[in-house]
Amino acid sequence: MKCFSRYLPYIFRPPSALLSASCHAEADIISTVEFNHTGELLATGDKGGRVVIFQREQESKNQPHRRGEYNVYSTFQSHEPEFDYLKSLEIEEKINKIRWLPQQNAAYFLLSTNDKTVKLWKVSERDKRPEGYNLKDEDGRLRDPSMITMLRVPVLRPMDLMVEATPRRVFANAHTYHINSISVNSDYETYMSADDLRINLWNFEITNQSFNIVDIKPANMEELTEVITAAEFHPHHCNTFVYSSSKGTIRLCDMRTSALCDRHAKFFEEPEDPSNRSFFSEIISSISDVKFSHSGRYIMTRDYLTVKVWDLNMENRPIETYQVHDYLRSKLCSLYENDCIFDKFECVWNGSDSVIMTGSYNNFFRMFDRNTKRDVTLEASRENSKPRAILKPRKVCVGGKRRKDEISVDSLDFSKKILHTAWHPSENIIAVAATNNLYIFQDKVN
Repeated sequence: MKCFSRYLPYIFRPPSALLSASCHAEADIISTVEFNHTGELLATGDKGGRVVIFQREQESKNQPHRRGEYNVYSTFQSHEPEFDYLKSLEIEEKINKIRWLPQQNAAYFLLSTNDKTVKLWKVSERDKRPEGYNLKDEDGRLRDPSMITMLRVPVLRPMDLMVEATPRRVFANAHTYHINSISVNSDYETYMSADDLRINLWNFEITNQSFNIVDIKPANMEELTEVITAAEFHPHHCNTFVYSSSKGTIRLCDMRTSALCDRHAKFFEEPEDPSNRSFFSEIISSISDVKFSHSGRYIMTRDYLTVKVWDLNMENRPIETYQVHDYLRSKLCSLYENDCIFDKFECVWNGSDSVIMTGSYNNFFRMFDRNTKRDVTLEASRENSKPRAILKPRKVCVGGKRRKDEISVDSLDFSKKILHTAWHPSENIIAVAATNNLYIFQDKVN
């Protein structure tokens, strides 16, 4: 990958077609974005329970510059709204997370989850159809056996390409609380699902039984002081995983030590600065996302105001801290009143672990180059994202005189927020979900 820092201020441009939903319905709001392991496919899930898969165009000699474009490949309804009659609770169809499995054959497999149920989907192509059945006619109706006088050999005829999504496994009834994370293990035989108080380990072949590996539920719920906010497996070691908490701590667990991993192997926590202590300290220290680096050496966490990078060998403090939108520190009171302070932002690494990206408000997203310590704020909006245009860095003015190209912190739109982003595993292509619009940007030097 080319040296990223040289292009930081002008990184990505949108492809010729901006992918967006046609209306601003609640069901169209994108709730997760995920590239597959090769980057050829990109999946999004929304609040309406739908999964949309985009496929990257193959490069042609006539139009080599179109290589980076993604077009709709398949759309299917993953989850439906349900009702828990025992608890009188509605279960939303909203897709909380999507995780791809590595491709083993011509078909693709992915996991999708709402608050309660994880499903394994198979996405496959069909361009031939069988003809010449003996017991059925061409419309699929059964024929009268007395009318069958000869034996036919069925043949396969070409047909228009059709992409089919079929549910292969349904993993249900294992979570009392809402599922916030799913993570595929590096052995590709198991995965885990995490809710507020428990983490379960599943085998892909067994749907009616899971193994509880973490349980932080106290005997008396009045003594509850923290909840699990995110969990992820180590990218290379199948016995290791981490989970984060609402108290701003990260626990690394080793499944070789005991069957129940309530005792952590490592505990990552940064001492609080007493001078910054406020009413909102606990809320803004809650970790909304945790991600292993591709190398497996580092952990990245996102809380409300910062992104932190932790070395697995140093538990007492992060090795890097990046301020995402420190100018909001003076506005925590109003952000608490409008519930924005509880927004759960995600964070992602680029393919070489040298740049990290996370979202903010006003459709801004932030990038931090770990080598040069440079950072940039970019905006995903239809007004300034014309096809093939280079994104201009944005600056937020905190006080005093505002320059022509700056935006005042008081005029930020908190209803426009980028919570979900994804980075291509090997190239400088990013996907950014801005409410119900999906933006795909690529490096201008590609």
